[in-house]
Amino acid sequence: MRALVLLAKISAVLAGILLTFITVMTCASIVGRELFGSAITGDFELSGAATGAAIAMFMPWCQAKRGNIIVDFFTASCSEKTNRLLDRFGALLLACCFAVLAWRTGLGGLSSYASNSGTMILGFPEWVVFACMTPSFALTSLIALGQFFVGFDDQLGEAA
Repeated sequence: MRALVLLAKISAVLAGILLTFITVMTCASIVGRELFGSAITGDFELSGAATGAAIAMFMPWCQAKRGNIIVDFFTASCSEKTNRLLDRFGALLLACCFAVLAWRTGLGGLSSYASNSGTMILGFPEWVVFACMTPSFALTSLIALGQFFVGFDDQLGEAA
């Protein structure tokens, strides 16, 4: 689990760098539009693509930190053992969902690459976004699967 958590941290840092780049680009585009009458062409396309990729890249860290929302209205009065069992079952369900997401996103990326699909204005290749999302979804699935088998006593999902 430690290696998976390390990969999740790296993925989150890369997502943060990507969002920082997009923020700087958006600010430069706004300043350019207001001061010089010229914005960065296709800035909204790049913002949308990068934000989608960044959200996916934050998911492994979110799962490793157990940051997903848990609604415990019905389980608040259950025993600790029952809640741990339900948490593990939830991790298994999440692992399955993210495995399907990784699979389908990977296929979407291959299809986008084969069709040479790009954004409307810049022609930015869409497969690049899929290439960022697929490994992140797979890593999230692996972390959740590890939490199902090993458990999670601490906040980083390491071995119980």
